[in-house]
Amino acid sequence: MGAISIWHILILAVVVLLLFGGRGKLSDLMGDFAKGINSFRKGLKDGDEPAPPPRIASDDKDTVHR
Repeated sequence: MGAISIWHILILAVVVLLLFGGRGKLSDLMGDFAKGINSFRKGLKDGDEPAPPPRIASDDKDTVHR
């Protein structure tokens, strides 16, 4: 009951192959995660700049010159 059987080893091997097999799916996933974090940090840094004050348009038509 508490011993590891061949079925446990086979199931564990299949899970390991699914995670680490192929073209390095786990490393690709971690690379994409790191790119997302870097983009998030860049977005936060870009958002710290204050917005320029709005320009007030002066219309010469409203003023009366005498």
